[in-house]
Amino acid sequence: MKGYVGVTDTEWYRYLADHPGIAEINFWRPSDLRDFKVLAVGEPFLFKTRAPHNRVVGGGFYSGFARLRVSEAWRVLGEGNGAATLGELRERITSCRKEPMPDGGDPEIGCVFLRDPFFLPEDVAADPPPDFAPNLVQGRSYDLSADVRYADYFHRVAVQSDRVLFDIDDSKPWHRPGPVYGEPKPRPVRCGQWSFQGVMLHAYGGRCAVTGSAIRPTLQAAHIRPLSKGGEHRTDNGLLLRSDVHTMFDRGYLGLDAERRLLVSPWLRKEFADTEWFYDRAERPIFLPTQRADRPHPDFIEWHLDNVFRS
Repeated sequence: MKGYVGVTDTEWYRYLADHPGIAEINFWRPSDLRDFKVLAVGEPFLFKTRAPHNRVVGGGFYSGFARLRVSEAWRVLGEGNGAATLGELRERITSCRKEPMPDGGDPEIGCVFLRDPFFLPEDVAADPPPDFAPNLVQGRSYDLSADVRYADYFHRVAVQSDRVLFDIDDSKPWHRPGPVYGEPKPRPVRCGQWSFQGVMLHAYGGRCAVTGSAIRPTLQAAHIRPLSKGGEHRTDNGLLLRSDVHTMFDRGYLGLDAERRLLVSPWLRKEFADTEWFYDRAERPIFLPTQRADRPHPDFIEWHLDNVFRS
């Protein structure tokens, strides 16, 4: 079990601290596009200001990572990016970049999505954790299971918050209680509601799992088992689909078999014209994420076949 302390932009954290109703946020990185692989979903992420303030001021729980264009990050989380408008977000990102953002440009940024953020009152902001070097630019991870000092530190920060309390306990999940499909797991892989779209865009490389379309404005994060039926915002319960394909999947005209190959319902041809492309694609593997953990889980696929797909 790990925790992370990231060095934060002062304007970013103050804007979010002044808007406590925002449940999901983007700890964006203006130029560093490397995948953030330090934490598992649900593990704690704390915010530390730069010198001379040099204090831990809040935190949240890791929800996922994506490389998104600035406009896409805004569409996904809006003010959760720590700015009131897209223009203000662009200004803040520009001020943090080594090279200025070109007029009208829409570069990619690294998006570290966090859920359930909390901010400490200014009079109780905490000192940096043990061994946190003052010259660190981005942050540092801590193994909370290996060193009791680090576990104690994260616990002390948490109990100072009047919004989020948690215990350092390996036997409990980090995320807040919620429905989990299948057998209970120590740390269910689930994202926040809004960051789910960004995480799925990243996992599928910005292309539809069925058609391969890379026209990003038309792509949507689809749930295999819907939230209304006990599903969750989990990458392995999701597919990135073009909007029309998403509708067909949700209405049972399309499905997946156990090998993650496309199934096409006979009802699609019976009820509509111009459907041959899908039948030509039937029984072929869909496009899958590189990371195995992000690929559709067999349990969710089976649920969709039993409850949604029109055979």
